[in-house]
Amino acid sequence: DYTERIETITADTARIEAELELGSHIQTGILPNKFPAFPDRKEFDLYAVMDPAREVGGDFYDYFLPDKDHLTLTIADVSGKGVPAAMFMMATKIVLNNQVSMRISPALALEMANNRICENNYEDMFVTVWLATLEIQTGKLFTSNAGHEYPVIKQPDGSFELFKDRHGFVVGGMEGVKYKEEVIQLKPGAKVFVYTDGVPEATNSNNELFGTDRMLKALREAEDGTPEEILKAVRAAVDEFTGDAEQFDDLTMLCMEYRGPVSENTGTEE
Repeated sequence: DYTERIETITADTARIEAELELGSHIQTGILPNKFPAFPDRKEFDLYAVMDPAREVGGDFYDYFLPDKDHLTLTIADVSGKGVPAAMFMMATKIVLNNQVSMRISPALALEMANNRICENNYEDMFVTVWLATLEIQTGKLFTSNAGHEYPVIKQPDGSFELFKDRHGFVVGGMEGVKYKEEVIQLKPGAKVFVYTDGVPEATNSNNELFGTDRMLKALREAEDGTPEEILKAVRAAVDEFTGDAEQFDDLTMLCMEYRGPVSENTGTEE
C-alpha cells in the first residue's frame, strides 16, 4: 500500500510539473519575444525580457503598433505568484490590449481596463501597470502609471534618471479610479527603461536589496549600449549582487531607444 501511494504521488508530481512546463511555454508565447521587434522601423529600437521566479509568473510586458505613427509600451506586475498570478496576468494583458486598440489615451485605457477587471475580480487580485504611447513622428511619450515603479529616462545629453510620475491606484483594486497622464518629450537618442520590482528588490544571501541606486549605476555604466545590451548589463549586475541566493520574485525589464522620425523620401532619420 505504501509503495502504491508513492507511485501515485510520483505520477501526480510528474503530471503537475509537465502542466507547469506547458503553462510556462504558453505564457512565454503570448509575450512578444522576437528581436529586432520591428526590423523595418528605424525610428526606434527596443528589447524586453521576462524571467519568472517560478515556472509561471505574474509579470508581463507588451509592445505593439496600433497604427503606423504610434508605439504602445506596457509593463505590469500582478499581485501574488505562480499559477493564479499567471492566469490573472493573461486576462489583464488581453483587457489592456483591447482598450489600447481603441486608440485612446493611456490614462483612459487604464481607467476602462480597471473598471472591466473589477467587475469579476472575486479573488481581489490587482496589478500595477505602466502604460505608454509614443508618438513616433514627434517623440512625445504619453504615459500613465497605476502604482508601478518609476520609469527611468535618459535624454541624449544626460544620464539615466528616475522620472517620478504621478502614481494612480493599482488596476483591479477599486472601480471608478481616474488616472493621471504625463507627457515626456523624447529627443532623438533618448532611452526609456521600465522594470518590475523584482529588479530593485532582488535580494542576496545577507537579505540586502539590490536597490534603485545599484540599478541606476548599472544603467549609467551601460547607457551608450543598445537596449539589448543595457538589459543584459542590468541583469548581470543583479546576478553578481545576488550570487547563489534564490530568486524570489519575477524579474522583467523593457528598454526602448527613440532614434527620431524618418524622412519618407529618403528612409533616413531626420
